[in-house]
Amino acid sequence: MPRPELAALRVADPPEPWRALGFAVTSGDRVVLGGIELELRSGGSGLTGWTLRHLDSSDSGDDIDGLPTAVTTAGPPPAVAHPNAATGIDHVVIVTPEFDRTASALAERGIPLRRIRESGDHRQGFRRLGPAIMEIVETPALRSGPARLWGMVMIVPDLHALHESLASHLREPRPAVQAGRQIATLAKSAGLSPQIAFMDPE
Repeated sequence: MPRPELAALRVADPPEPWRALGFAVTSGDRVVLGGIELELRSGGSGLTGWTLRHLDSSDSGDDIDGLPTAVTTAGPPPAVAHPNAATGIDHVVIVTPEFDRTASALAERGIPLRRIRESGDHRQGFRRLGPAIMEIVETPALRSGPARLWGMVMIVPDLHALHESLASHLREPRPAVQAGRQIATLAKSAGLSPQIAFMDPE
């Protein structure tokens, strides 16, 4: 069976602030980034769920450790050009108060972590899901409760040009954890409810 892939993320936001940041919104209020669909107007706040491809759903419920999960057999959508030149999603961040619990729940669904990194007082786990990397971050401040989708990092070919065009909303680029790359965080003034950052390509 092919490896699981990230097919879509459900996003609470309406399309208007996404358009204002230079994203092309297609029919059905969707933003397509590197084969992954962002399904806008999902209700609630932030990232409210995800859809995975090539996932065994024969004996599963509708979530993975609290992450609302749908399964699709549809192939990736065609590419869409964006005015801000975004080409894809580098990684999606999931936060959890109990790293081992979340890692075990993912492994039970055929998504074991491929790498674990110690970082200060918490751990990070990584696994590629097709066009994007899944990053699990242990966050003791959450104390208890389910895992949740927290944010995502998008790829743009020219981070400094994007910063110039979005200077009122995009913070200064800085060195990323990934060697040789830079990252810039989007401020809440942009009007998006998930945590969003932009990064230059590998």
